Amino acid sequence: MAKPLPVSPLAPVDPKPPLPVSGVRCAAAATGIRYQGRPDLLFVELAAETTVAGVLTRSAAPGHPVTWCRRALASGTARALIVNAGNANVCRGEEGDEAVKREVTAAMRLVGCAADDVFVASTGVIGERLPVEKIEAALPDLAASLAHDEAAMREAARAIMTTDTFAKWSSRQVTLGDRTVTITGIAKGSGMVAPDMATMLAFVFTDAAIPAPALQVLLNRASDRSFNATTVDGDTSTSDTLLLFATAEAANAPPENADDPALAGFARALDEVTIDLAQQVVRDGEGARKFIEIRVAGAADDPAARRIGLTVANSPLVKTAIAGADANWGRIVMAVGKAGEVIELDRLGIGFGGHWVARNGAAVPDLDEAPVTAHLEGAEIAIDITVGGGPGRAVVWTCDLTHGYIDINADYRS
Repeated sequence: MAKPLPVSPLAPVDPKPPLPVSGVRCAAAATGIRYQGRPDLLFVELAAETTVAGVLTRSAAPGHPVTWCRRALASGTARALIVNAGNANVCRGEEGDEAVKREVTAAMRLVGCAADDVFVASTGVIGERLPVEKIEAALPDLAASLAHDEAAMREAARAIMTTDTFAKWSSRQVTLGDRTVTITGIAKGSGMVAPDMATMLAFVFTDAAIPAPALQVLLNRASDRSFNATTVDGDTSTSDTLLLFATAEAANAPPENADDPALAGFARALDEVTIDLAQQVVRDGEGARKFIEIRVAGAADDPAARRIGLTVANSPLVKTAIAGADANWGRIVMAVGKAGEVIELDRLGIGFGGHWVARNGAAVPDLDEAPVTAHLEGAEIAIDITVGGGPGRAVVWTCDLTHGYIDINADYRS
C-alpha cells in the first residue's frame, strides 16, 4: 500500500467546522476494503420525510452503484446512504449488481425502509471485486453508533477519501421563509476529475423542506455552475455521484417550484457550498501546486465559453507551463484554437493576473514580463481570455500538472 500523501499546499487553512444537519446521522468505520488503519466506510441515516435529487456520471461505463442510484432517484425519497472508498465496484457484471443489492438489503433491515430509499456509492480501484461481506459485517455496528454532531460529519468526509490529501466539507446557513436552514456538503476527489453532470463523489445535506422535483432543478443548476466547471486531468470517472438530501426537519413552508422567490437565498447558498466543494477538489488535484482560474469572455454564448475554458484547462501543455511559471501564452492560443468554437482572431486577448500579454490578436509590444512572471510564481493563478465580441462568458477552475501526478498514478494499485 502506498504511503499517505502529504497534504496539498493548496488545502484550506483552518477551515470552518462542518455544521450538523437536523435529520442526518452519520457513522464511519475502518473495514480494510483496501486501506488499512483509516475509515473507508460511511453509513448515513436520514429522517423519514427526506427528499433526494442527484446527478450522475454520463460515462458509458458506469459503476454498479451509479446504475442503482439512477433507478432509486425515481422515488424522490431517501432514508439511507452507504459509501465505501478503495474499491469502485465497476465492470463486475452480475456480481457487481449483487454486491449493491446486498448493501441495500442490509441497510433496509437496519433503517426499516424500502429498497429505493437506500443510496449507494463506491470509489477507488476499477475492475476489482468489492468485498461486500466486509460492508455487511460493519453496518450493524455503524447503525448503533450513528451520531448527529460536528465530529461525525468530519469523520464522514474522511471516510470517502481515496488519494485525497485532506477531507472536504462546506456549510452555509440561510433563511427560508421564517426558518433558518442549514446546508452542509462533503466531497472527495483528487484525480480522474473532469465531471460530466456530477463530481467524483459529493453528498449535500439540508434540513429544508423542498419537494424532490424542485430539489432536482436546484441541484442541476448548482452542479453546472460548480462541479461541471472544474477539471484536474480531463478524465471523467465511472463513479461520479452527486446527491442532495433534504430532510424537512426545518419545517419551512415547502416552495411551489424551483423558481419560487422564497428559494432565492437557498439557491445562492447551495451554489456557494457546491462551488466551495468543487474548488477544494481542484486544490487537492494529484500533485497540484497551483490553483488556476480561467475566465473566458466574448464567446458566441456561455456554453461556447465553457468549452473554450475547459479545453484550455485540460491542455497538458498549458498546465505544465503554469507549473513552470512560464508565460508561454502561445500554448493558450493553441488550446483556444482547438476548442472548435468560433473566435475572432483579431480580438483575441490573453492575460495573466490582470497583465495582458496579447491583445487584438497580437503580442503586447514592449511587454514587461516581470509582473507576469511574479504572478505565475504564486500559488493562485488567474488567466483571462477574450475571444471576440460575443456575450458568452464562463469561469472554470483547474490546477497545474506536475511530476507528482505521475508519481501518484504510476503505482495507484500498489
